Amino acid sequence: MIDIKVPQLGESVVEGTVVGWLKKLGDFVVADEAIAEIETDKITMEINASASGKLVEIFVSEGETIAVGGVLGKLDTSAVRAESPKKENSHHLKSEKTMGSEKILSPAAQKISAEKGLSSQNLQGTGKDGRITKEDVLKAPAAVVVNPSSGNQEERVKMTRLRQRIAERLKYSQNTAALLTTFNEVDMTQVMALRDRYKDRFFEKHGVKLGFMSFFVRATVEALKEIPEINAEIDGQDIIYKNYYNIGVAVGTDQGLVVPVVRNAEALGLSDIERSIANYATKARSGSLTVEDLSGGTFTISNGGVYGSLMSTPIVNPPQSGILGLHKIQKRAVVINDTIQIRPMMYLALTYDHRIVDGKGAVSFLSRIKEMIESPEILLLNI
Repeated sequence: MIDIKVPQLGESVVEGTVVGWLKKLGDFVVADEAIAEIETDKITMEINASASGKLVEIFVSEGETIAVGGVLGKLDTSAVRAESPKKENSHHLKSEKTMGSEKILSPAAQKISAEKGLSSQNLQGTGKDGRITKEDVLKAPAAVVVNPSSGNQEERVKMTRLRQRIAERLKYSQNTAALLTTFNEVDMTQVMALRDRYKDRFFEKHGVKLGFMSFFVRATVEALKEIPEINAEIDGQDIIYKNYYNIGVAVGTDQGLVVPVVRNAEALGLSDIERSIANYATKARSGSLTVEDLSGGTFTISNGGVYGSLMSTPIVNPPQSGILGLHKIQKRAVVINDTIQIRPMMYLALTYDHRIVDGKGAVSFLSRIKEMIESPEILLLNI
């Protein structure tokens, strides 16, 4: 008999909720076969069997929470698959017949479809053998509930663990850190001209599009090197300075905001950064981000401009001490050499923890980024 344990789920993740069991008591499972699904505050993941055997005990039911290292159930590894080939073939045909008439949903998909009031008949599965996955349900519009007495339309959806955790962490940040936001604006003329001039050659050589985020990631790294307290964190009465630069890039998903991390960005070129961001965006849309993808960030960049935001005050993701907010590029009249010109301008916002970062450092940080974006040759020449 061996225990089915909850593995390490990533940095700062201490528990998860059982979304559903993929096997039932008495089922035979083979090694590495998925047995159950667990939802954490970051991702939904499958728990696989460490060996072949029969599922003989289940200790944690659907909807219950279990800590990392906890025992979900037991496998009897001395058991042997009992089905004969004829029975297996019959079962296989039955499964095919069932799948032809009834759509199969994963436990996570069943939970979310129930919350959204959706019928499986209205869902299109993209998983193996047409299985409806969690991502398929998330993409579908929620059913509308009508109150007959009033004619008003209402929708009640249970918060996911990810949304609950986002709420908890942001409120924790507000309650514990001395948050302050400072602003600046940057003229995007030069970096836009550089991008337009070389974007085709860049794509031909590197196979990835050249965006503005890679410039901001590189500029952020250089600014953090000069003002290290923004890349640090408070631990009790100590300050931990990070001599590496793992830059989180906030990505919006159907479930909420996730922040995959571009690791060791100081060692990456523009093409490496763009490729990493593009890969994360694809994984975020398909719901395949891993715990490792979301762990270990030292500073975060959030681009509300892609949604049309002109200005905002982002909230620091603890235990980090700063977050850079990028906004919509908008043509505005500005004074250049005593003349009024139309320039593509962007507001920058830095929210920082005033317990560790002084106003001088915050203002200098934004000024340095402004300088490098307005004169991108500084970045390229590393001066």
